[in-house]
Amino acid sequence: MTNPPDERGAELQELFFETSQELLQALNEESLKLEKNPGDEEIVRSIRRTVHTLKGDSAACGLRELSELAHQFEDALSLDSAASHAALAEIAFAAADVFGGMIAAYHGGGAMPATEALRQRINELTSAPAAKKLGRKKKSAEAVSQSGKDWTETEKRALAEAQAAGLAIYDIAVKIDPHCTMPIAARQLIQNAISRIGNVLVARPDAKSPAASKQVEFVVASSQTEEQIAAKSRIPTITGEVSITLIAAASPSKSSAITAPAAVPQSPASAPEASAAPASPAPAPVEPARVEAQAAAPESAPQAMMENILRVEAGRIDNVLNLVGELIIGKSMFQQALNEFGKRYPKELLRGKFADVMAFQARVLNDLQRSVMKIRMVPVDQLFRRFPRIVRDVARQCGREVDLELSGQETDLDKGILDAIAEPLTHLVRNAVSHGIESPEERRRLGKSPRGHIRLNAFHQGNQVVVEVSDDGRGIDAQKIRAKALEMRMVSVEETARLSESETLELIFRPGFSTAEEVTEVSGRGVGMDVVQSVLHRLKATIHIETRPGQGTTFRMKLPLTLAIIKALMFWVERRLYAIPLNAVSQIARTTESEVHQVDNYEVLQLRNQVLPLLRLGRRSAIEGDGKSTKLFVLVITVGERKYGLIVDALEGEEELVIKALDDQTFSTDLVNGASILGDGKVVLILNLPAVVEHVALSRPEQSGLTNCGILLNHADRARLALGAAGGQA
Repeated sequence: MTNPPDERGAELQELFFETSQELLQALNEESLKLEKNPGDEEIVRSIRRTVHTLKGDSAACGLRELSELAHQFEDALSLDSAASHAALAEIAFAAADVFGGMIAAYHGGGAMPATEALRQRINELTSAPAAKKLGRKKKSAEAVSQSGKDWTETEKRALAEAQAAGLAIYDIAVKIDPHCTMPIAARQLIQNAISRIGNVLVARPDAKSPAASKQVEFVVASSQTEEQIAAKSRIPTITGEVSITLIAAASPSKSSAITAPAAVPQSPASAPEASAAPASPAPAPVEPARVEAQAAAPESAPQAMMENILRVEAGRIDNVLNLVGELIIGKSMFQQALNEFGKRYPKELLRGKFADVMAFQARVLNDLQRSVMKIRMVPVDQLFRRFPRIVRDVARQCGREVDLELSGQETDLDKGILDAIAEPLTHLVRNAVSHGIESPEERRRLGKSPRGHIRLNAFHQGNQVVVEVSDDGRGIDAQKIRAKALEMRMVSVEETARLSESETLELIFRPGFSTAEEVTEVSGRGVGMDVVQSVLHRLKATIHIETRPGQGTTFRMKLPLTLAIIKALMFWVERRLYAIPLNAVSQIARTTESEVHQVDNYEVLQLRNQVLPLLRLGRRSAIEGDGKSTKLFVLVITVGERKYGLIVDALEGEEELVIKALDDQTFSTDLVNGASILGDGKVVLILNLPAVVEHVALSRPEQSGLTNCGILLNHADRARLALGAAGGQA
């Protein structure tokens, strides 16, 4: 059963909105290459192919304005003078921006961007010198006179009939691209394209002639203009130079009554209706998009690979992942029941069979989980690819000269996390260009290369992915940060004296903080770095700064591989169950109250010749005995690049937890990332360690116990109420 036409159109548009982003990215990348290699005809042909695909896809979806603008740009790129145009790269950048704005307007229903400026710049490409046009026509006229000598009587009669019908007669000489991979088939492809312009009266040379692989010539009767014929005669990767000469003009008295040949293609405005109709079983002329595909892929292997690729909406994969999470909860419940069965019937023979079934189910479930997670993993190159254009634009705005180096693009990361860090990473890169890299004159004075260097790198580190943004600029001046924070009254003089260098650098993440002397389009508004940290906190990620004045700065983000399922360490605090990611725990230590010391009203512990700041999750009175010999559990955790000790009452053990998000009405704090349900129905809160550490650090020292984080106790009860029904059903 087929979908109604409107459903097919909606599905086609959704597919276009996905694929168009790749086309826009390709257009940006090709424009960057053209900017570095002006006049490279191969790059211009690549840009023309991209615009051609965008034109055809948008026309098929009924996006008329975009299709017409892309068609106009494609025609301009087809001219001989286009490749040598000095501002072609700039026009291509502008076209990519306007195309992107139009696609966003189509998708989101917003206002369409202005296109007049781009159309005017495209018209610059079509204004070739008159002398060049004259020389082309003269050369073509000589070819016509030479070719007319061997016309047959049938061809001459067809020529006379076309003139009598009032059609214009054109001589079209087409050189075949020397880089064409299919020179033998190119002649037929060109003839198929020209046959849609009008009636082909003469075709030279013969298809079997060796010269047919270099140049072909046609005499065509058509009612179309020379510009229209020129645009439709050019096929990317197939044709080279195209020469058109008018042999006989159309008769004004008869041309108005002459209808275009049936083979003439529809305009972009009518293309959507044609594309929506079912394909006819009768053979049809080869469409331009199909011609290009055939020329670019003469072998069937790439096509077979494309047929094996299935586009799936991310939400569907999320649904499967949620179901896998429910299965993991079911596994925990089954394990809990099996343990109770073993305690009640220790000698029962079925206990071993149940254990075998449980082990088999756990192994299959683990494989299923890894497979689903692998589907969600995408290379960070999908995000990195957009930054060459961003760096280029910001560098131009700021008067900088910057080279961008990308590495680790093949590193895989969860699609949801990759989308979430796009904005923070963009802000860090823009800051590196505008704040980090010096002007060319200043770099020369410092003995540096006038071109700055920015590096984007990604790599796996344990169960995390590290993304780094590095520059070789001026670095961050800690003294300037302190002075600015004092000026903005973010810290007091006493607090400033106690701040270490790393704590000082973290001030740049405070809301409203900025060291820019003036407000520009790029920087100076004090908005951005606080957003970076808030997004990373939400992702259970951390960010660390390394800087050397005069040599550069590195921002290092540590991201979890996934947000759905984690290995966690569970513990008890005041008879409530909490969990933290297992990869954040470097070791577990036992100590006593007598070994806990006070330094500036903060609790610290000397552990293996290292002073460890302590975070007490609980009140002293909650620990039985409350004496100097009371045993304590200390979880040594790593947040950023620093280590802390987490004091807890008791340990529960390790568990694979499925994270359940809690709505903002249930939780109004960022101290908790989510909750999970255990096999026995218990609800466990998953702590957000960076937020917990920051919360304690910003509180008054005399309140450094869980009284600072006491909000967790109230929320723990709310979470149990919110998830209790789900736990009972599970």
